[in-house]
Amino acid sequence: MSASDQTKAQSSTKNDGKITPEKDYVYVDKAMEIPKAESLPDYSSCSETLSISTTEKWQVKLLQDPKNRLALSSFTGTDPKQVLTQRFAQIADTQSFSTKISLEGAPITNQRSSGRCWLFAATNVFRVAIMRRYNLKEFELSQAYLFFWDKLEKANFFLEQILDTTDEDLDGRLVQTLLAAPVGDGGQWDMLANLVEKYGLVPQHLYPDSHNAMNSGLINSLITTKLREDALELRHLAARNDNIKSSLGSVKDKMIREIHLILTLTLGPPPNPTKDMTWEFYDKEDKFKSVTATPLKFASELSSEASVEANRGVDVHELFSLVNDPRNQYGDLLSVSRLGNIVGMRGVRYINVDMRTMKRACIAMLKAELPIFFGSDVGKFSDSKSGIMDPKLIDYELGFNVRLGMTKAQRLMAGESAMTHAMVLTAVHIVDEEPVRWRVQNSWGESAGTKGWFVMSDHWMDEFVYQAVVDPQFVSEEIKDVLKKEPKLLPLWDPMGALA
Repeated sequence: MSASDQTKAQSSTKNDGKITPEKDYVYVDKAMEIPKAESLPDYSSCSETLSISTTEKWQVKLLQDPKNRLALSSFTGTDPKQVLTQRFAQIADTQSFSTKISLEGAPITNQRSSGRCWLFAATNVFRVAIMRRYNLKEFELSQAYLFFWDKLEKANFFLEQILDTTDEDLDGRLVQTLLAAPVGDGGQWDMLANLVEKYGLVPQHLYPDSHNAMNSGLINSLITTKLREDALELRHLAARNDNIKSSLGSVKDKMIREIHLILTLTLGPPPNPTKDMTWEFYDKEDKFKSVTATPLKFASELSSEASVEANRGVDVHELFSLVNDPRNQYGDLLSVSRLGNIVGMRGVRYINVDMRTMKRACIAMLKAELPIFFGSDVGKFSDSKSGIMDPKLIDYELGFNVRLGMTKAQRLMAGESAMTHAMVLTAVHIVDEEPVRWRVQNSWGESAGTKGWFVMSDHWMDEFVYQAVVDPQFVSEEIKDVLKKEPKLLPLWDPMGALA
């Protein structure tokens, strides 16, 4: 999610860290229970229509309350969120932390008016390993390079899904979900891993952002329209051919070439993954250095003994996703049907754990000086100007006399919440062996938050963080063994299929 998209967009269960389920969250009949009110008000018989006289009575009554009249004066003249922002939360959520990694990565990045947060968050994790390997003060990988190949691969992936669903009803939920966003900017960690494995990595100055990388609306609209047109044509042709793959392969290839043309002319020709590039730079000691390698070699070198040793014994290519989805059984491996970006490579996989297990792994990572990619619903109870994310930040009940009481599971079931944005954790403040707040590196530039840095309360993490990408050495053998399981396949429209 971009900063400009933010506006569009319960309590944690603590146990001994094992991945046994918590019934209040796992089973739908429990998750949907609503506490009984102590006394129920008298209601008139239900009416199917809305009466003008009734709404007039409501208005007269509500304006009799001085508090409502004060709210009316305040809310009609300014943003209600500003009026309802709680000062005590602003004071408590400070940029001071008991555990903080020494090399957080610099400079603060800016995805501009694009939805590339996952690429920025992932490359901000990768760059720390590179900065340690080459003794750098500042460094940035090219997000635009991965963006180019992701768009092209998603187009191909989409058309393959269309060919594979020609027997499905065009008006059915599956095909309509595929058509809804063929090549959106968002993505997931496993999709990033696919791109790096196939195309490698490039320093930012060797393939910098173009205007259309920073402002992706036009190319998204153009490519989406073209792919929807292509999808209808493929379905029409498939209805007249028994052997779809052999008869329509050349047609689909032409369609992909047209997408490649659009991307090349708007983003610029990217470096060839298999041809040498030369990266010249100065290290922390102001010594000139030069590295010549292909993008693929540059990326694979992060698994070398020297790079792993420099990165505190961690190979960034081995990281995997933990998620907290209280609708599903903890200890399950989750995946999402037909969600991916590169045909024939890995799909999206998550190990579902309780929040205490996720936070324990995150704390261990930070103590080991390692940044953490995480996915969350950034628009909830947050302020981009101050950079604070806290359920206590904005008191809607105070202003509107309306209580928002859904649990995390209920928000997922009702479509109220999902992963909308990816960022990076670099610090945590711990009091009495429990986390209190977390330091967040965002990708909205230095004008957001505290020069680009946000702070997240631990309560907000419980409620609105869904994913953390960790190294295997910081979780138990029991959790690692989950990767060997057959995944539970969620439908494409499931909230866990949301792309940050």
